[in-house]
Amino acid sequence: MMLASAWLIWPAVLLAGALIGASGIGGVLMVPLLNRLGEVPLQGAIAASSLAFALPALVALGPLRRQRELAAQCIPLLCGALAGAAVGALLVYRLPGGYLMIGVTALVVFAGVRGVFAKPRPAIEDAPALGRTAWLVLGFVVGAGSALTGTGGPVLVLPLLLLLRQPVLLAVVAAQAIQLPVALASSAVHASAGRLDLELAALCGALLLFGSIVGQRAARRLDARQLQRLVSMLLLVVGGWFAWLLVA
Repeated sequence: MMLASAWLIWPAVLLAGALIGASGIGGVLMVPLLNRLGEVPLQGAIAASSLAFALPALVALGPLRRQRELAAQCIPLLCGALAGAAVGALLVYRLPGGYLMIGVTALVVFAGVRGVFAKPRPAIEDAPALGRTAWLVLGFVVGAGSALTGTGGPVLVLPLLLLLRQPVLLAVVAAQAIQLPVALASSAVHASAGRLDLELAALCGALLLFGSIVGQRAARRLDARQLQRLVSMLLLVVGGWFAWLLVA
């Protein structure tokens, strides 16, 4: 495992982990960082990122024990995500790299725009309950999209659930829970295809884990709205950079 600009890539991965811990949306930076700064082939960057997210995901599952009733509602979502992530990981090797990079760039910009314009939402008392089939379909879509772009899942499932007028607490719990099945299913497909760099994935996972713990602690000392704005602006700057690289 030899990475170009290694002196720059590892601090950047740590920063992505801190953003994951602080805001939940830093994972969208992983694939572009490995691909652009580390010069890892796009499919390899997606494969390594998919497994790297497993470690922060295990940490995120801890708080779910305090919300077991909400977590139980997410079981159909997780089942759908397992299947969707496997399909998405298979498609990674069948789609041109340029299309995949366009998808990653769009996701980074989407996350930034959503964060800039998002407003605090009160609890939704009259939210329409989602049926089992709806949860399964949603999980499949999020799992496939996350595996295709090498992201952990929260950046897709959070806005989708809020658009469906689901309670914010349920959306947060679902975003935490969905990371592990997406990471495991997509990584299994990449490993079976012989495209998974375990050393790279393990190192990225350890850095993400450390960064996410630091980010969680730092976020408790910051104003949530200001933190969201700063992270979102960073994502927009990075998205603009990637878009320029695509057309340059």
